[in-house]
Parts: sequence; structure tokens; C-alpha cells
Amino acid sequence: MLHFHEIIRNAAAGVALMAIGCAAQPAKSAAAVTADPEIAAALQQISAPRIQANIEKLVSFGTRLTLSAQDPASIASGRGIGAAREWIESEFERYSKDCGGCLEVKTDSFTEEPTERIPKATEITNVYAVLKGTDAANAKHMVLVTGHYDSRNTDILDGKGDAPGANDDGSGTAVSLECARVLSKLKFPATIVFLTVAGEEQGLNGSRHFAKLAKDQGWELEAALNNDIVGGDKSAEQDHSVVRVFSEGLPAAAAEQDIRRIRALGGESDSGSRQIARYIAEVGRTYATGVKPMLVFRLDRFLRGGDHYSFLQQGFPAVRLTEYREDFHHQHQNLRTENGIEYGDLLKFVDFDYVARVAKLNAATLASLAAAPPPPANVHILTKDLENDTTLAWEASPGGLAAEYEVLWRATTSAEWEHAQAVGSGTRATLKLSKDNVIFAVRAVDRAGHRSLPVVPVPER
Repeated sequence: MLHFHEIIRNAAAGVALMAIGCAAQPAKSAAAVTADPEIAAALQQISAPRIQANIEKLVSFGTRLTLSAQDPASIASGRGIGAAREWIESEFERYSKDCGGCLEVKTDSFTEEPTERIPKATEITNVYAVLKGTDAANAKHMVLVTGHYDSRNTDILDGKGDAPGANDDGSGTAVSLECARVLSKLKFPATIVFLTVAGEEQGLNGSRHFAKLAKDQGWELEAALNNDIVGGDKSAEQDHSVVRVFSEGLPAAAAEQDIRRIRALGGESDSGSRQIARYIAEVGRTYATGVKPMLVFRLDRFLRGGDHYSFLQQGFPAVRLTEYREDFHHQHQNLRTENGIEYGDLLKFVDFDYVARVAKLNAATLASLAAAPPPPANVHILTKDLENDTTLAWEASPGGLAAEYEVLWRATTSAEWEHAQAVGSGTRATLKLSKDNVIFAVRAVDRAGHRSLPVVPVPER
């Protein structure tokens, strides 16, 4: 497949386009996606040694099982999930101090009643920092990065035995922390949330509570990036140049009528999560992150799950990033050596340079989305008349940042967007392409070239 930037240079070659509602214009090729110099410079500040220090600190708490100690004495002694929680909060506060108070550091605490993996009522606390958007009209638009800071060993109820959790998920927690440290030095029109959750190993408890909180508070959350097991385990079969990006097809929160429409239109691969995954792939080609996103079109690893699912259940688009090949001797295992095999999620198995590369990809995606205008609203394909041309109409991107729009399209069998065409600042365009043969989308572009997530149209008669 051709890369996106190679395709769009030639997008107008075989396609005539006319913007409707204004004078006919000659076909205009969309500009190639180029890196924002400020974002590119920020990525260079992401530090593998800092990430290593953060993961080492998380491991130093002995166990971070959600059921482990969180009383004042344990916190003071530096053992258990309570001590880890307090340290994470202090790190966010330190980053905020360094940027003049730009981060609002918060906790989301609640009591989880007994379940199969929680034998008694347990306090669970999510820790997060909010970098509020600087543009009053766009600050309500939000993107989020998360990792879970709890850990476990073989016995999911063992709150006393050591459970280092260096990779699962000290690595994802370190990504959230490092993104906060670096991106808090920049300003964006939209809001970025840097989140660490607990309770993942007990049943996604922390993320489920937080996602519902976001829904209840009316957050306009456009993308949630969940990093879970991004440590690049040092197994012989590992590919340290690749990170998997998992995305759902049919939306978990879709109503039955929405599912019927999706099936009728062949839109099973065009959920909001799939658009995030494609966006990450484009970011990976635009910025020098050192790691290539591998798009995996399924919810998660086979018959397994993670915190992004909590956001999907609330209707928020979300994806999961995970290393290319997991070593199951180093997950959910008591520390031991048997038959020459060393078990346990230890620091020695984590590739800190790999985690830094994954952090760069996350930071580039968060920054690109937070700098871009919001997506256009109510995107439609007009279907009143039977015709081979395709007319698209949409409402202007809210917030006043959009300078123009692009129409994207791809073959129905293609994984990624193959063509892009600039269509000016209007909100209606006709292309001499049959809607029967391709998948269309529309996205907003600002004057600096920041692009929103694409929106796939629905029919309008």
C-alpha cells in the first residue's frame, strides 16, 4: 500500500471535484501531512532514563495490587498501592509546578463493593492531571492517555507477595507520566487528560468508574489511548520496531438501529476507534517516533481485555497499545525460577528505550489531536437521487479553528485511507466517484495543517 503522503500528492490526477455552493473550482490536491516543528521538538524531550526511573520507582513499592495496603503506615514505609498512588500524585504535582501550575491534579476515589476478585469493600483511586485547553471555545474537546498502576502476581487476591508489575503496567503508567511531563510545557486549544487507574487486574474497576464519571460530566472525549504492556519485553522473538494498536469494529455502545445501519452500509470497520487507529498510523509516518504502529482490527488480544473497553462501553472512542509479542512467563506470575525459566514481571525484562518510543507515539498523537480543530459535525452523503457522483454535506467544525476541509476515501477492502482531496472552506462537496465503490470521510484542517479525526458520513435522503 502507498503511504498516505505519497497518495495525496496525486489525489487530483484522476478525480474531478466541484465544491457545491460556490463557483466551480479546479481540482486541488491536498497538502502533504507535515510535522509540526513544536510537536517534533517536544518529542525529543521524552527521556528513556526518566521512564526507567519512573518504572523503577513503581517496582520499588513491592506490590501494587489493588487489594494491597494503603494505610498511613504502609504509605510512609513505601509499600503497597497506597504508596504508589501518593507518589504518582506527587509526580503530577511536580510537573505542574515546573509549568507554573498548568496541570490540575486530581484523584477519583470510590469504594468498590465485594466481587469475585474483591473479597471486601475496597477503596480504589484513579490519579490524573488535566492540561486544560487555552482556547475557551475548544477547551471542552478532550483527548486522554491512560495506563493502570496496579499490579498482580499469580494469586489475584495476594496483597502481600511481591508483584513488581514492571511491564504490566508500570510501562503504561510511565507513558502517561512522561507525556504529562513533556506536553505540559506546550499549549493546545483542546484539553489533554493524563490518567493512571487502579483496579484493572481486579476487573477494570478504576477505568469503569472513571469512564462513567466522564460520561456523567458530559466530557466531549474524542480519543482515549490505553497503554498496557508496552515494555518491549526482551524475549528473543520480540519486534522492538512495532507496537500493536487494537481497535473495536462494531461500537460497544451502539444501539440496535445503529448496528443495522452499519451492517447495511458496510461500515463495520469505521468505528470511532478505527479512526483513532488510522490517525495513530498517520502520526507514526509523520513524526520520527522510532516505532511503527501495527493496526490490529479487533477489540483486544484474543479473548482478553483492558481499560479501553471501559471507555468504549460509555460511547467514547478508545484504542489499546501493546508490545508486539508478550512473554507470558513475565505476566501474572509469582517471582520464581522453574526448569531454567525465570518467572515474574521484573525490571530486567523491560526495554526502556522501547517504552520511550511508544511514549513519543502517544505524545505525538495527543498533541496532534489537541492542536487540531474538532471534527466536522453531522457529516452526510446525500442520497435523494440515484447518481454515480457523490455529494457530501456537513456542519462546520465548532470552535472556529478550521480553515478548510478534506474529503478522504479508500477502497472498501483497504485498511487505511488511500486518498485525500482538499475541498475548501465550504461545507458541501461533490466528487465524481460512486459511493457504492469506496468509503468516504471528511475532516477539518486548520491554517497550520493540523487535522482532525475523520468522520464517516451517514446517508441523508
